[in-house]
Amino acid sequence: MAKRVQLVLNQDVIKLGRTGDLVEVAPGYARNYLIPQKMAVHATAGILKQVERRREKERQRQLELKQQAQELKTALENVGSLTIAKQVGEGDAIFGTVTDREVAALVQQVIGQEIDRRGITLPDISKTGTYNADIKLHPEVTATVEVQVVPE
Repeated sequence: MAKRVQLVLNQDVIKLGRTGDLVEVAPGYARNYLIPQKMAVHATAGILKQVERRREKERQRQLELKQQAQELKTALENVGSLTIAKQVGEGDAIFGTVTDREVAALVQQVIGQEIDRRGITLPDISKTGTYNADIKLHPEVTATVEVQVVPE
């Protein structure tokens, strides 16, 4: 069996690794595909140091993002409940539904900070009342906000 070659990936390669990963591949794969396509470079001491510095910067950036998400979570929990007015029919049934866009717009209006509507998880809201909405601010930080649906 041929000797394996160590490379550092410059970009994500499917079924091989992510950017900055140290991988061992067959020499032909490295010589004929990865290196000419500029997807990888030979692993040297200097390049490994660069990769380590990049990883440390990324780790610091992720810590900052998590800290910002924690602060946003605290601000959301201090708000109390968000009130949304909807048209009501018989039996306190609302017309339409409460959407994540409405909740995101209300949060931006109340705390002045924009949040991603795709991170908002709402229960099925079909009547007036109080519901809990989960807002994912970071992969490790989720805030729970009380949404109160009232008649218009």
